[in-house]
Amino acid sequence: MLKRELGLAGAVMMGLGSIIGTGVFVSIGIAAGVTGASVVLAIAVAAFVATFNALSSAQLAANHPVSGGTYEYGYRYLSPVFGFMAGWFFILAKSASAATAALGFAGYFLNLLNEENRDLLVPLGLVAVIALTGIVLAGIRRSNEVNITIVSITLFALLFFAITGMPSFDAGNLSPFFENTPGFLEASALMFVAYTGYGRIATLGEEVRDPQRIIPRAIIVTLIVTMALYIVVALIAVGTVGAGALSDAADTTAAPLEAAATSFEIAATQPIVAIGAVTAMLGVLLNLILGLSRVLLAMGRRRDMPASVARLNAAETTPFIAVMVVGIIIGGLVLIGNVKTTWSFSAFNVLLYYSITNLAALRLTPDERLYPRWISVAGLIGCVFLAFWVESSIWLVAVGLAVLGLGWHVLSRRRID
Repeated sequence: MLKRELGLAGAVMMGLGSIIGTGVFVSIGIAAGVTGASVVLAIAVAAFVATFNALSSAQLAANHPVSGGTYEYGYRYLSPVFGFMAGWFFILAKSASAATAALGFAGYFLNLLNEENRDLLVPLGLVAVIALTGIVLAGIRRSNEVNITIVSITLFALLFFAITGMPSFDAGNLSPFFENTPGFLEASALMFVAYTGYGRIATLGEEVRDPQRIIPRAIIVTLIVTMALYIVVALIAVGTVGAGALSDAADTTAAPLEAAATSFEIAATQPIVAIGAVTAMLGVLLNLILGLSRVLLAMGRRRDMPASVARLNAAETTPFIAVMVVGIIIGGLVLIGNVKTTWSFSAFNVLLYYSITNLAALRLTPDERLYPRWISVAGLIGCVFLAFWVESSIWLVAVGLAVLGLGWHVLSRRRID
């Protein structure tokens, strides 16, 4: 068992470090492109659905405080098939999130250098993936102190953005506020992913003091802080340059908030936002490489993945093959070069992942349950409903990969048996 060192404040900061990054610096622009000014409302709807999932995750983590998240919950409360699929969806979703973070880092970094050549976006994103994969291979883990530093820089940058953007706010940019229902629901699905870092708190079950009390509180506090921050930032961004400009910036530069900051009266806002984004997304990328490699390690130990991914280095500190596989997968997704595609792919898979979370929570006994059953039912319905509002081309590919994963699981189980 890992040492229990994290209290409430540390768990909240870890949650904020896992959430605040790509979700606020990139996805607000993507979501604004499909729903317009009502992205502000989509943020609130996504937070509402995320709250149900968070409470399901919290009570599962409180009763089964081990690392692994829904991959472990699926095995314990449902079946090996559900456990495997949770791990499979996690790998697909978070690899795509990591690719989006790498592209977002590249976009903001190029703007920081005043470099207008967008052909450098993918190469620079790949450099970030390779560099951070190398850091993880070296056995360097992201410490709680480093996480607090990253979160502090990010929060300062976003608060500076909100404050300096107020004089440029024009309510006329919020009209028309609501354009179409399908676009709004797709935006809600896309923004849901922006909250899912709270699962990182649930996976800290072995490292949090008094997990039954602290984990649920940390998740709820993290969600409230994040939702408030996202809504304020989205209002300022849309209110200054309009949803169309944010969407265009997300497509071309992967740096929508900086596009808004260029219209502010205070010139310092642009580089401060860029620095906050670069720092945040490098932290998110490092965190995702660590998390993905550890899930692959766990799946390899159960033979849900080839046993080779469970191999450790000579010092037994790093699953080096799993780390390299994760780096290759993320790098391949970076080659897509479009943050809307990678983020949408992540959205569909993460919604299915949390559907399994809610299913597992429904299997808790009355003594284990911290919240009413209807919370998990609402979370399940919300996830499944939103998942299929993602672009059909995205979810068709994702469903095909899910079938492929299920086929692999069946064949691997037969070989073991």
